[in-house]
Amino acid sequence: MAHMARVAGVMEAEGQLRRDEVNILTRYASALTYTFRALSYKYLLVGRDTGRFFGNLDIDTRYSGFPAAEEVITMASDAQQARRHLEQMPSEAELKSQMVGMILGERKVPTKLQFALSQRKYYQELDRGELFWARNDPEITWLGNHGDRRKFLIHWAVYDSRFNLPIIYMMELEDSGSTALPKDQRRWPEVQVHLMAQALGELKLMTIAKGFDEDFDDLHPKRLRRFHVGPMYSNAFTKQPGPLSDVLAQARAPKGQDWALVWTEEELQSERVIEERDGWFSTVEREVFALDPFSGRGAETGATSMERSIILPQRPYQVLEEMRPAGFASVRKFVVSPQGRVLRY
Repeated sequence: MAHMARVAGVMEAEGQLRRDEVNILTRYASALTYTFRALSYKYLLVGRDTGRFFGNLDIDTRYSGFPAAEEVITMASDAQQARRHLEQMPSEAELKSQMVGMILGERKVPTKLQFALSQRKYYQELDRGELFWARNDPEITWLGNHGDRRKFLIHWAVYDSRFNLPIIYMMELEDSGSTALPKDQRRWPEVQVHLMAQALGELKLMTIAKGFDEDFDDLHPKRLRRFHVGPMYSNAFTKQPGPLSDVLAQARAPKGQDWALVWTEEELQSERVIEERDGWFSTVEREVFALDPFSGRGAETGATSMERSIILPQRPYQVLEEMRPAGFASVRKFVVSPQGRVLRY
């Protein structure tokens, strides 16, 4: 996830992302990092004798390569009680002191104390917040004015329970209402509920944008983007079929380099505006969205464009170039050097 922030920087330098969009994507990448770190603490002592059955981290190894959505949902529930758990637990210093006493005095491995400390660290991460939840409600940023209208950028995200993937949305819109959308206590709550109800990975962008345009006469969506983060591949533990799995198997990369992360960016843009009758004496503006003109794929994808990208270390990339599997010629490739630099090929 740290490399994703560097990828966003490369895309900004190439003019494919604005600074505000980079900040949004970087923020969500950081939130995912904190979420995975919290889960790593929660399951740190799995397989050790902690005195009770605790279970294993449930990872979707057959499709996404990410933790199952149920883990993120449970984590949100735990977060509601994190402060209470921390108040009832010994401090980190106390637990470490008890560990030293057991190691030196009883000459035993303090497994149960280690487990207690791992749980404390888990609840500490939850209490800090800034994590990627199953639902990350819409936030809004003012972009300026377009004529007599205000322009806003709304972003929101979900952890899709069907695909076990993080999905990030961004919508640019113009507001012709009398009160600015963020300050409008009638429209803004309704907009948030509407967008979260439509944040389903299987819905086409065209469906989401047209529904929004028809439900809010004084809000005009000009651009809608969706980022599917994942799947994540690893020859060591994921089992997805396909050419990328074959590439990683052939690469036999050492620990820390056996991975590849794919993401998909969909974009829908408004092409023009038409007016429709609204009652007897008034009209409303409706957006006409541009679909992908190539090979008739627009109706299939419901988007103006769709691009797939992949980030992977140098060794798997070299094998990918040697094997040249079908379908990867148009995929944007970002390669991580041993020094951590990200280069685009």
